This record gives sequence, C-alpha cells and structure tokens, in this order.
Amino acid sequence: MRLTGFTDFALRTLIYLAVRPDRLCTIADVAGDFGISDSHLTKVVHHLARTGEIETVRGHGGGMRLARAAQSINVGSVVRQAEPDMELAACFDQGKTCAIAPACVLRGALAEALCAFLAVLDRYSLADLVADRSGLETLLGIDQPRAEAIA
Repeated sequence: MRLTGFTDFALRTLIYLAVRPDRLCTIADVAGDFGISDSHLTKVVHHLARTGEIETVRGHGGGMRLARAAQSINVGSVVRQAEPDMELAACFDQGKTCAIAPACVLRGALAEALCAFLAVLDRYSLADLVADRSGLETLLGIDQPRAEAIA
C-alpha cells in the first residue's frame, strides 16, 4: 500500500496546523517549511476545507487553521477521504474481470490487509501525531511565534 502524494501533503498540512493551533498559517508557510509545491498544496487545502478538517480565512492576514481540536481529527478518516480509491490490485476494480477470480484467494487477503491497515490508522488522532510538539516545531523551524498570531 502506498499513499498518494496528495494524502501525504494532507497529513503534513494537518500536522503543521496542529503544531501551531493558535495561529493562522498560510499555504506559503506550509509549502516552504516542507519544501513542497504551493500549487499542489492549494488543492490539498481546498480538499481539507471542503471536508471540514480545516477552516480558511480570506483576505489580508488570512490563512488556515484546524476547524476542530486535533484529538477529534481521525487519521484513518483523513486517509479515506484523501485517497481516490483503495484498490490494492486490479482485481478490486469492479469493471475489470480476472480469469481466476472464482478460485482466487488473493483478493480476500488483500482486502483483509487493507482493513487492518485502516484499522491501525483509525486508532490515531491528529493529536497523537503531534505529541512531540516541541520537537516538530524545532524541526520545522517554527518554534518562534510569528507576528500573525491570533489574538
């Protein structure tokens, strides 16, 4: 199983925002600190806002922040919403047929593995991912308060 870059960026954005819960952050902040594309991140931020994980504030001094507490954001749910499909093999595609499908055990084994993968992610909240907040702040170079702090 390999998550798409989109899902990776979504998780990283949420981690970034959880480390800075009292501030508005911009796409440029996140993209710059992670070294990722602004244009890709814009799509991710739009998705996260549409799914209710973050809220955005438009205009001068605007940005984004978590829409709710980090402990209420489930990692498994974020992955399910961000991944376009969870087909681990071609045989998961309902439109395709496989010559050995009636006797094949592989599809069932892969489905079980996917369920186990998601079950593990379901045990984690965003708060769990940022438990070492000070370490993350230092690594991202965001341990200094910025002028745009929310009052």
